[in-house]
Amino acid sequence: MEILKNNIWMKVINRNDRNDRNIRNDRNFRFNHFNRFVLNVSLIPLLLLLFLSTLSAQTNMKALQDAFETSYAQEKRGEYSKAIATVTALYDENSYEVNVRLGWLNYLAGLFTESTAYYQKAIRLKPYAIEAKLGFVNPAYALGNLDQVITQYEEILKIDPQNSLVNYRMASIYYGKQDYPVAEKYVEKVVNLYPYDYESNILYAWILLKLNKMREAQVMFNKVMLLKPKDVSATQGLSLIK
Repeated sequence: MEILKNNIWMKVINRNDRNDRNIRNDRNFRFNHFNRFVLNVSLIPLLLLLFLSTLSAQTNMKALQDAFETSYAQEKRGEYSKAIATVTALYDENSYEVNVRLGWLNYLAGLFTESTAYYQKAIRLKPYAIEAKLGFVNPAYALGNLDQVITQYEEILKIDPQNSLVNYRMASIYYGKQDYPVAEKYVEKVVNLYPYDYESNILYAWILLKLNKMREAQVMFNKVMLLKPKDVSATQGLSLIK
């Protein structure tokens, strides 16, 4: 009899224990469900903000594309002030493309100081971009800031040591400064890269002449005559070699 009572009591305890577990599980389920609901609800503003931001970015990009297209047409017609106004209306100081575009348009409009400022912003945004540095030298040279031009060319050559355009221009600058040894260093790179190029060969020939390297200069002037028969500059150079 005692054993039967104990069995019944144990069944009651087990049943109560199961009931307690079910209640706890139900509470946990409802609590977790509620938390998920709250979390989902709290994410709605964030998702909405993300959606609106994406939509706004797409809208702004379309407006910028239209502005650039309009500015190209205005530039073609020589309406530089109008083109500047078109792009400036959507100006974003963190946009590399906008700053480069305004740098170019201001240069065409003769606003050299403004042009250099836009190109400098573009250079800061993309320090390894060569095109922005090449763009900068146009208004800088127009302002007579030759040291700034040289600095930008040197920066380009750190990135691209074999850049033929920049090496040629550096050779021309130092030829004009009558620093012929430095000029030779730059032009030699171009001639090695483009042996058939007239401009670099004639410059090299004159640099050699100024360095009193007469035999080498004669060879180069004669080579130029192959590239451009009866060339006036090469003919003049050969006449100076005794």
